Amino acid sequence: MTKKPTGKTIIVEQTGSALRRPAKQRQTLIGLGLNKLHRRRTLEDTPQVRGMIAKVAHLVRVVE
Repeated sequence: MTKKPTGKTIIVEQTGSALRRPAKQRQTLIGLGLNKLHRRRTLEDTPQVRGMIAKVAHLVRVVE
């Protein structure tokens, strides 16, 4: 069973460097589509994406 896109999106910007961070945090940033400072990605607003953002909240910000 696949879920339909809800149409809600959020914009996430990387504000902190992945250098000297644990591998899990680097992998989470890559999973969000971020790998360099000040990159922005528009992502679907799902609980999975919100959880990933929460894991690296000190490295990213949600743009209003």
